[in-house]
Amino acid sequence: MNIIGKTVVVKGEVLTREDLTIEGQIEGPVTCEKGAVTLAQGCRVNGRVIASDITIFGRVDGHLIATDVVDVRPEAAVTGQVNSVRFILHEGASFSGRVEPQHLEAALRVAKFRERERAS
Repeated sequence: MNIIGKTVVVKGEVLTREDLTIEGQIEGPVTCEKGAVTLAQGCRVNGRVIASDITIFGRVDGHLIATDVVDVRPEAAVTGQVNSVRFILHEGASFSGRVEPQHLEAALRVAKFRERERAS
């Protein structure tokens, strides 16, 4: 498991093959296709997040793509689009955006295409 600590600010792309916990700030896309991403209380992410599971305790402004579940816990705040098989919004959480489970495969293809474009 990888941890991006409370005092860390990342401006750019984050890629990992292992589970990831983010406590700090991320400005850019986060990709952890085969693992879980946990956005801890107090964290801020501005960008796309791709993972099998995404659990949010902090704040996110962006596109969340999960092959299994997006779980927005109490006091978390999410603004943006969600593509996932399952979406859980706990009482006390804030969500502004849209949830489109039917477009999960298309969202994954577009995200992978954009990653290849950036890499070349």
